[in-house]
Amino acid sequence: MSLVERTRRVLFLMLAAACLWPAVNAPTALAGGVVFALVIGNPFAVHVARGSGLLLKTCMVGLGFGLPLATVISAGATGLWVTGLGAAGILVLGLLLARMFSLDRHCGGLISAGTAICGGSAIAAVAPVIGARPETISMSLACVFVLNAVALYAFPWVGGVLELSQSEFATWAAIAIHDTSSVVGAATTYGDQALAEATILKLARALWIVPLVLVFMVLNGRAAAPADGKRTRIEWPVFILLFVVAAALRTLVPALEGQFDMIARMARQGLVLALFLIGSGLGVALFRSLGWRPLAHAMLLWLLVSSATLGLVMSGVLPTTW
Repeated sequence: MSLVERTRRVLFLMLAAACLWPAVNAPTALAGGVVFALVIGNPFAVHVARGSGLLLKTCMVGLGFGLPLATVISAGATGLWVTGLGAAGILVLGLLLARMFSLDRHCGGLISAGTAICGGSAIAAVAPVIGARPETISMSLACVFVLNAVALYAFPWVGGVLELSQSEFATWAAIAIHDTSSVVGAATTYGDQALAEATILKLARALWIVPLVLVFMVLNGRAAAPADGKRTRIEWPVFILLFVVAAALRTLVPALEGQFDMIARMARQGLVLALFLIGSGLGVALFRSLGWRPLAHAMLLWLLVSSATLGLVMSGVLPTTW
């Protein structure tokens, strides 16, 4: 291993460790990861994608230790139908816009699915079902990841300008931002109440990933057979169940409330590290994969969804009391 490569690895690990310092917030961590990837290059690119996803899910479970079970059930029950209706509307709108932009149906479907449910996770789940090509998957992921990064900075700023309450911001962010990581990152910046409520709503939204995959299976007649001949498997979001279990433990074992609060605080800081890792995956290759039509489609869809959701929240049409 060359000296340059060793230096890159040491610098990367030092920055990753710094993200565990409470003074480092989510936007700073994401920006640090992106800058490092673009300027120096991620020396652990092969491992970061899987590691960041696992860390994100683990931290989401950890956040459950900071919430009473009654709050999770109440907000989750209401949030399930709200996010379900929203996801259906976003998916239909996205597919219509894809036709307007004359997009390849696979690319339009992936971007629409990612915007409707949970960004990269939805794209990864739907891609094998429709038989999407690797370059189409990469382009769709690139569009979603870029908009996720923008949302992490734009949403708290807009929320502050419009003086949204914690609950209003939580509802807006949970429905209008693609990935769980950016929803949690933006909500963390806005406030503790926003974080708690946005987390529950976003997880309720993520539950729709299974019906989404089934819809695409029906639309395509059958699951596309992968190259290795194995059947397509739907990955169930088990971490959401573990999140509920964590909240149940907090409620059932009140004597450990102090320890549970500590776990929740550690999970919040762990999410900062997860955002750094996600940012470090946004390298030059990803930005080169962007095409103007897919990006324009993704941007217009996201702007329409964000604006409409914000209007419904501010007008009181969407519930904001969880």
